[in-house]
Amino acid sequence: MGNTPRIDPQTLNGIITDVATKRRIRNYVDLAYHDEPGMNIIIQQSTNINRHIAEAKRAAGVEDCAKEKNAVYAGRQKACELFYDVRTFGAVMSTGPNAGQVRGPVQITFGKSMDPILPMDISITRMAVAEAISNGKVEDYQKKEDETSEDKLRTMGRKQVIPFGLYEVRGFISANLAAETGFDDEDLKILFEAILNMYEHDHSASKGEMAVVSPVIIFKHVGTDSDERQRVKQAKLGCAPAHKLFELVHVVKKDGVKYPRSYTDYDASVALNKVPAGVHVGFQTSPYGEISWGQIPEDETWLRNG
Repeated sequence: MGNTPRIDPQTLNGIITDVATKRRIRNYVDLAYHDEPGMNIIIQQSTNINRHIAEAKRAAGVEDCAKEKNAVYAGRQKACELFYDVRTFGAVMSTGPNAGQVRGPVQITFGKSMDPILPMDISITRMAVAEAISNGKVEDYQKKEDETSEDKLRTMGRKQVIPFGLYEVRGFISANLAAETGFDDEDLKILFEAILNMYEHDHSASKGEMAVVSPVIIFKHVGTDSDERQRVKQAKLGCAPAHKLFELVHVVKKDGVKYPRSYTDYDASVALNKVPAGVHVGFQTSPYGEISWGQIPEDETWLRNG
């Protein structure tokens, strides 16, 4: 599709793929924490994942390409220790050296825009060309340039842009899978930090003003049982279906707004008075701040208690 912005063909609402969101989270974590132990990223640009798998198995004290079950499991465990994105999102590492597969505790859905979007295909003029000349030397390029008319030293190109779109991205975190991969509270804190910061280090001409404009809205299952052990078990299994919790968040266009061009053209609310028993709602507005539990932060003027 020529890298055009993704849309639902029936509703024309915009789509952001899960891998696009996870790529930006990975990029931020790599930028901010690359020199810290256990914070490597296995899915990097222009690299061979098999090399990282082999490194994990070697670090686990087994042969790089050992196929025995114990060797594969040892590589899997070491990969979770070494790579933030493996213990967060999981990974398919059964290729090449083989360290098995990891199902990550953090899963992210496709982002969907609140309203239909209109991708625009804009033509641009590049005031230069990049024409190859076999075995060309500087003199050859200069001679070719001198012999070519000015209008043929320009090329046409295209850029796709979206004038505006407000997207909602949902995610899930499994406490049970987190226990398997070693994803802990510090990793969770870094995840929220990365989500709130990820577009600040991803500016470009076509998406230079993309930003996370809402706090991270968190539904935490805490349980209701009076017995502590049962309460922990209950919390791990969940105290309410995820889709019911997502229904507590409402985002609608303000009256009179036909073509939204800012997130302030919307009203948003979280129905705190309808939160099921055993679930707490939190809001993280700052990448480095604390989570505000049970009440919407005062500075979130567009987010109100429903």
